[in-house]
Order: sequence, then C-alpha cells, then structure tokens
Amino acid sequence: MKIIEPHIHMYARVTDDYENMKKAGYTAVIEPAFWSGTDRSCAGGFFDYFTHLLEFEHGRAKKYGLYHYSFLGVNAKESRHTKIALEVLRGIEKFLDNPNCLGIGEIGFDLITPEEEDIFIKHIELAERRKELVIIHSPHTNKREGIERILKILTEKKCTLKRYVLDHNTEETIGLTLGHPEIVAGITLYPTKVNIERAASIIKQYGAGRILINSSADWGKSYPLNVSEAVQAFPALGLNAKEIEKVAFQNAFDFFSQSPKFKLD
Repeated sequence: MKIIEPHIHMYARVTDDYENMKKAGYTAVIEPAFWSGTDRSCAGGFFDYFTHLLEFEHGRAKKYGLYHYSFLGVNAKESRHTKIALEVLRGIEKFLDNPNCLGIGEIGFDLITPEEEDIFIKHIELAERRKELVIIHSPHTNKREGIERILKILTEKKCTLKRYVLDHNTEETIGLTLGHPEIVAGITLYPTKVNIERAASIIKQYGAGRILINSSADWGKSYPLNVSEAVQAFPALGLNAKEIEKVAFQNAFDFFSQSPKFKLD
C-alpha cells in the first residue's frame, strides 16, 4: 500500500530513515516547521531553517525517490517571542512562494497565551488571504481547551476549513474536531500521544473519512515508520482495506492536492 507521511520532522532524522521509508511504501513526506530544540534569537534563524527545509531536505529525500514538501511558519512555542515572530511573518511570503512549500504550519498553541493567540491569528489571516493550506499544532497540555480555542478562532475568522489539518487529536478531542465540517483531523502515533491500538479504536468509532495518521517523528523517542506499522496492524484491529488506505494515503493525497504545487508522478 502507498503511504504519505503527513507530518514528520526529517530535519531531526538520519538519512537511513528516508531509505527505510521508501522500502516500506512511502511516496511523500510532509515536513512542517517546528521548534529546533532552542529558541531562535532572530528572524534570520527562521529564514535559514526554512531554506534548509525547502532545499536541502527536499534534495535529501529526492535521492531516495521520495517527494518532500514543507509547511512554514512560527511554531507555537516560539510565537511568544512576539517581536521576532512578527519579523518572520513580514518576511515569510517569499518562502511560501517556493514550489516545495505547500502552506503554513505547524502553528497553534503551546501554553495558550495571549501572545501565542495573536501570532496564530496573524498566520491564519495570512493563510486566508493567500488561500494556503494550514497544519495546526494542538497543545500537549490542556489539549481540549486549546482545540476549543483554535476552532473558535477559525469560526470567527470564517476560515475555509477544508484547507486546515488540526493535528495531534486524542480520544478527548477527536469528536470536537470532526464536529466542524470539512476540517481534517490528525492523529499522531507517538509514545506520548496515541498508540496504534488507540488510533484504530478512534477510527472505528468516528470513521476514516477525515482522519490522517502520522508519526510526527523528530529527535525524541519516536519512529518514522509508525504509519507503515499501523497499516500492517490495523486489519487485526478491525479496520478494512478501504479505511486503512484512506487514513494512510488517500485523505492526505486529497488534502495536499488542494495545492497545485503537490505532485506525485
């Protein structure tokens, strides 16, 4: 079965991971910009990182026959540094225009502060103006509160919800997210988030129609082949082939294909 990894941080992974993903049936990886381990001291640090994703990571994936696309923005954790975040937003559009960039992300909430909300809204306004796709990060703590606030903002701003992925859902939040028509819900297979068995239960309860599964693999205790392992495990957990294909490939393909830049030959 073909697989699209809709959220992974290859910046933090070794080249062997690309090779193993190709062997496992992956066709494309989507990399949203994230926290680099330390807060960046200036907007230039973000711009250098964006260039790395769009050029070096794209090329590294291509060597192993994988498509690599990026989403760019100021992550939730660093959006509290308002002065730097605003400078990044003033200079980001030339990076968004790059053919390897599909949209804005990952953005959202970390501690759900007013500063985070202000920068989140500015990203959303930019996305709506440019008709960009968006990947939203939901907070690790107070997740339901964060998702409720995110959805309220998207509603108030009259956002085109079919262009948004709201990621890192759990049993506590998936119904809330899917209760908003057209928005896509991400489930992350990660030791501190959701395991394969729990993901299968969520999909069986809510259906496969608007759910993506991802690994969000980074430099933490994570595994870039989690989606592939889920594909292998899901039949024994009660999911049929059509449901598995939707959450591992087709839903991601349909979502990212809203961007004319997204191509899989």
